[in-house]
Parts: sequence; C-alpha cells; structure tokens
Amino acid sequence: MHFTLQKRNKTWMPAINLSIVGLVVYIMAYPVSSMDVLVHNQINVLNGTMVRIQCIFTSCYKMDVNKFAMNWTYQENTNETEEMFMTYKKGMMPLRTDRFSDRVQFVGNLEKNDLSITLSDVQLSDEGVYNCYVRNPPDRIQGHGIINMFVVTELPPPRDSTIAVAIGASVGGALALLILSMVVVKCIRRHKKQELISDEQKMEEEGKLDAEGGPEEGTKQL
Repeated sequence: MHFTLQKRNKTWMPAINLSIVGLVVYIMAYPVSSMDVLVHNQINVLNGTMVRIQCIFTSCYKMDVNKFAMNWTYQENTNETEEMFMTYKKGMMPLRTDRFSDRVQFVGNLEKNDLSITLSDVQLSDEGVYNCYVRNPPDRIQGHGIINMFVVTELPPPRDSTIAVAIGASVGGALALLILSMVVVKCIRRHKKQELISDEQKMEEEGKLDAEGGPEEGTKQL
C-alpha cells in the first residue's frame, strides 16, 4: 500500500488510519486459501541494472521435492502467449531462451518456500508480465503470482519519505503477522477436518465388519 504524506496538511493521520482499517477489513473478508503466492504486483526497474523478482509461497503441506513443481513464464502483455524460461521438476532447470539468454538465475531458497529469481542487464524489451506458478501436492490449488515489470530510463527524484517508510514498515509487519496467523488457523482446521473424515471412514469400516460377522456367529451357536 502506498501512502502519500503532505507536510503542510495536518489531517493525514485520520486518512492513514481509515486506509489501514479498510485494508484490515478487506483481508479479514478475503478467504485465505491453503496455497498463497506472495509477489510484488508491480516493479519499476532501471534500464541496464539487475533486478530481483520475488516469489514466495505458503502452503499447509511441507514441500516434497519429488512432487513439487513450479514454472516461471514471461508475456509481453496479458493477451500474449506465455514463454517459459525456468521450471522445477525434481530439480531447478533454467531454460535458455533467445530473449533472456543466460541473464536469469535462481536465487531463492526452496527450504524457505522462496522461488525468487534475478534478471541481469535489464533491457527495455524485458518489460512485461512475469508469472510464477506453484504446485505443492497434496495441495490441490495451484498458486499463481503475477508481476508487472516496467523498465525506466531514469529514476524519479528522491523525496523525504521517512515517516511514510516507518508507517509502511509497521503496518506491513502487522499485516504479515495477521496473514500468517490466518494461514496457520486454516491449516489447523483442514488437518482436523481430515482427521474427522478418517475417523468416520474407520467407524464405517468397523460397522461393515460387524455386520458381516453377525451371521457367522449365529451359525456357530446353532
């Protein structure tokens, strides 16, 4: 979330408070799935520099390297065909393409669910949509993160945003804890539900065995 602060206007605090409340209400109302992918929806990159494109996922299930799969793809825009340039199937496999050549590297950490990459010597032609797809069985949901990258030839002039950064960091930390708590609660509920289903199936099987064994016992008594 971006906050705009004006030094001459002393009424910015209520506006920020309202924005925070609105965002918290939205997060509480938004259903947290068992698979979530965290990315920056939009990034601006200076032409000729290197950029880290972040993709981190959360899941109720521990990653199994033999079943886990992910893909990085590129599109010039959302209407164009996706071009895969990195994949993971029992091992990370950068795919050499004419567009990126060897400029893409995996810099994430699978143990921390970090699938981030770097793109070096960014060109104007690299501008577009970057997709991070994640599949972590037995989770049935495929995660999908979308990053819109814009390449600029010069950076905007610096401005004094110390207060905005401090507030943003505090709010961001609180929201991160809130989202993590919601994911943990959902995972606990899912595991409890699976345990209940297993218990019900076990009781049904025992009932069937008792029903099948009844006539045999009666025959023996005769």
